[in-house]
Amino acid sequence: MTYDLCAIGNALVDVIVQTDDAFLIQNNIVKGAMTLVDEARAAALYDKAGAVVEMASGGSAANTLAGFAFFGGKGAFQGKVGADETGRLFAHDLRAQGVHFTTAESPHLPTGRSLIFVTPDAQRSMNTSLGAAVAFGSEDVDAAVIQDAAITYLEGYLFDKPQAQDAFRQAAKLAHKAGRMLALTLSDSFCVLRHRAAFLDLVANEVDLLFSNEAEMKALYDTEDSQAALDKARAHTQIAVMTRGAKGVTVASGATTHTLPAHPVSSVVDTTGAGDLFAAGFLYGVTQGRTVTDSAYLGTLAASEIISHYGSRPQKK
Repeated sequence: MTYDLCAIGNALVDVIVQTDDAFLIQNNIVKGAMTLVDEARAAALYDKAGAVVEMASGGSAANTLAGFAFFGGKGAFQGKVGADETGRLFAHDLRAQGVHFTTAESPHLPTGRSLIFVTPDAQRSMNTSLGAAVAFGSEDVDAAVIQDAAITYLEGYLFDKPQAQDAFRQAAKLAHKAGRMLALTLSDSFCVLRHRAAFLDLVANEVDLLFSNEAEMKALYDTEDSQAALDKARAHTQIAVMTRGAKGVTVASGATTHTLPAHPVSSVVDTTGAGDLFAAGFLYGVTQGRTVTDSAYLGTLAASEIISHYGSRPQKK
């Protein structure tokens, strides 16, 4: 196989800004959440924001791929950008990370961007204008890359539009026909609630490896009992991973449950990309033939590194 991992997700440029709670309140920004905004709202917030800490290719799946490549894995990305300078920045930056990306461009929509406001308590509040990213559909799926990748990884954030759901189902069909593995990250509990039935169908019938946090897992299975939700996911998948923030991670693999603590970190600076980098470490372990517990350890290690500094790109091995 040419690739260890192919990821499909929102092609966004992340703009990370340091701010405080007063700025969030003054501008009606929901703290700690990902809020979809139109381009006019994004432009207005950008104009009001302070100094930019980092601007880089982003989106959840792209972050995971960058971390995966940092480990040494061979990755490919599928997503859609606009025919603009921001889109060229996205493509150049992702390729510079060692990730294969054959650009899918929209001639009418701008490249999406996510304004990430990080407060002193390390919480990140995202205001995302999706732009061209939401135009990704089944016609943009590169079948050859999926068939030549050990795992195809789907980003739940992309699931909102019908054409993206069609693309996910097509990717699943291609992956399984080639005897490959399909992974999904639920991404956001509100996204799960909007499309719960469709997500359940995808997980039950197509997904081999599921990533979620506790809130997302409980939203998927409509329960307040996280263990009960994990047990249901166990029945649907080969491996179900539930991250629990500072409490670590629980992994259901067959009849076995593995629980690992979070990797210690001296101080939490910015939680942007923590889940994405956990997935990067876990997926790297799986594609290299590591055990589930070893893979989970690599995930906690990657997550601890990313929250120790600003931005969603690893800085040290």
